[in-house]
Amino acid sequence: MTAPNALSLLNPTDPPERQRDKLLAIAEALMRRVEQATDDNGAAYAQFQRAAMLEDQVRSRTRDLERALDLLHQSNARLAEANQETEAARRNLADAIETVQEGFALFGPDEVLVMCNSRFGMHMLDLRDHLKPGLTFDDYVERVSLSRYLALPEGETPEAWAIRRRKRHEDRHVIFNVRLIWDRWLQISEHRTANGGTVIIQTDVTDIIRLEREQRGRMLDDQARIIRATLDHIAQGVCIFDARQRLVGWNERLGDLLAIPLTRFRMGVGIATLLERLESEITFGDISGAMQLAEWARSGPGRAKLHFELKRGPLILQADAEEMPDGGFVISFTDITPERDALAQLSAVNETLEARVMERTLELADALADAERANASRARFVAAASHDLLQPLSAAKLFMGSIAAESLAPVAAEAVTKAQNALNQVEGILAALLDISKLESGRLAVNPVPVRLDRILDPLREEFAALAAAKGLQLTVLPSSAVVVSDPAYLRRILQNLIANAVRYTREGRVLVGARRAGGMIRLEVRDTGPGIAEEDQDAIFREFHRLDAPASASEGMGLGLAIVERACAALGHPLGLQSEVGRGSCFMVQLGLGDTLADTITAPNPVKPEPVLESGDRIAFLVENEPDLRHAMTLLLEKWGLSVLDAGSAEEAIALIEEIGILPDAFLVDQQLGEGMSGLEFLRVIRARYGMVPACLITAERSPALAAECDRDQVQRFLKPIDARALESWLAAQTVTTFVR
Repeated sequence: MTAPNALSLLNPTDPPERQRDKLLAIAEALMRRVEQATDDNGAAYAQFQRAAMLEDQVRSRTRDLERALDLLHQSNARLAEANQETEAARRNLADAIETVQEGFALFGPDEVLVMCNSRFGMHMLDLRDHLKPGLTFDDYVERVSLSRYLALPEGETPEAWAIRRRKRHEDRHVIFNVRLIWDRWLQISEHRTANGGTVIIQTDVTDIIRLEREQRGRMLDDQARIIRATLDHIAQGVCIFDARQRLVGWNERLGDLLAIPLTRFRMGVGIATLLERLESEITFGDISGAMQLAEWARSGPGRAKLHFELKRGPLILQADAEEMPDGGFVISFTDITPERDALAQLSAVNETLEARVMERTLELADALADAERANASRARFVAAASHDLLQPLSAAKLFMGSIAAESLAPVAAEAVTKAQNALNQVEGILAALLDISKLESGRLAVNPVPVRLDRILDPLREEFAALAAAKGLQLTVLPSSAVVVSDPAYLRRILQNLIANAVRYTREGRVLVGARRAGGMIRLEVRDTGPGIAEEDQDAIFREFHRLDAPASASEGMGLGLAIVERACAALGHPLGLQSEVGRGSCFMVQLGLGDTLADTITAPNPVKPEPVLESGDRIAFLVENEPDLRHAMTLLLEKWGLSVLDAGSAEEAIALIEEIGILPDAFLVDQQLGEGMSGLEFLRVIRARYGMVPACLITAERSPALAAECDRDQVQRFLKPIDARALESWLAAQTVTTFVR
């Protein structure tokens, strides 16, 4: 019989003392058995040996158990300490969460409530008993949606609110406001934790919402007062309707324009009340009547802007109806009677003036859409202003020319001379302004032809020699027989302005003018030893009325010369260059193409004025001028020259006078614009059709190529305003055809 395994008789869970007692009892039993049993095969001894070995094993196991028991005691002690710390931390966390002013709840990664504080459910008392660990998030949302403390948005069911709330829960971070009953508000903030849980914080923002509402109300009140003040101070009558076509705002000007007492306007009054008044006393212009306006008002959101006119007695009103973002609309009424009266007056202007105004209006309309055309419009304005000044300037020059200087006292003669010089300066400025206007408006007609440079440079040398010598400058104009392609008149004007500019601003030294060959081109250069131009100012000097700090006086120029040079070069296609160094001088360069040296070249116009050669005698001049001042001034000047003068203010009056007296004058002096009747050229054609090719000149401020071509075709001498008295006297000296009309 095999001895049972001693280890199987021990219970590992027994204390070591109990296990030791069992082992001793087993050992004693085995010892007794060994002592009593005898067998021939030595079984007893073997059992003794096994007992001894078993005792050693028991002792070893007992020591292991003791050590394990010590470790277990230490582990239990540490576990107890950890449990105490965990419990303390839990209590601290719960206390800390409880002290938070906001409601706090923590849902685990499994969407189950882990913990929350008492403030989490304080705003919904019917949820407090259910807010316990183990509550799922879906149950929480369901109970919130059914709470009697939740104020659902208008038209939304609890089910729809719950679906929308769960949809927001899918985002990692969510912040939104929830409205409760009794006008209270909660701000809900959701944030995901690192392990996938959810923290929900509820903040009572009722006071903030109410404060914002009060501030918004005060702001709206302030805006309403500002809008009211604005409406009361604008010239238009304004009425405002809400989305249901009810009157919500108006100003006093509305009642004045529509002749409706303000007592008729009340908050909430429908548009029908306004339309009844409009139907009875106002005539509609651009629309079929009040019905169309009412239909537009009823058409609802998406209305197009509506513009129409009304007429109430002598008043003409422009009405504009426009929809507002909230579905309402506003109607404004503007008194446009003065504008319509002005249009009616403009319609009475003569055809020429009407065409000019139409042209300017079209140009101005184009200028509003294009910055470059705006510059052209400004240039046309300058041209018109210059043109309007030519009439009184012509009269002034003629009055001054009619004064016999030799018969005046020296002081008076000096004053007359200075006045004539001042008028000449004004004439020069106006000529520059007209050039600028032509160049900028694009109406400049250039005629590039082969031109010999010496025929332009030689007269300029003579013209500026005296002026340069008076300032102590050395003027050198190098001769050149080169032929270039350009417009001779504007090429001369370009060089004239460049040389005048160099002489004007150079204090000492020299001015050099010459031509250089550069490949297949000719480069004209005007060099001076003046003050020079800084690099940052080199673009500005080509602007109108811009002058750098220089000793030149206002009487020497208005800063238009270089502006004309730049624009004329651009119109002719001549590249313009500038090299300058401050303190050492400047060099302006104009590059021109070479012309055919075998072609006939055109001489630039020579500005030398003819000497008056009019001889006294019994000669008659007929003056037709509709401006009384200018007619009187020219009459004085012609009589000073010894002519008998017949004058008329219109073409019809002149024809009647000639038929009455039966005498054909030696020459006709006719203004082009004679008012509403015939023009000057039309009058001369009638006269020549009746009496043949009588000598005639046309006096005009119009510088158009078309008019010049008509004068050449009709063989009529043309004099531009302001009139050059010496040129006119020279022309009159050659006209001697006095005869009697048969």
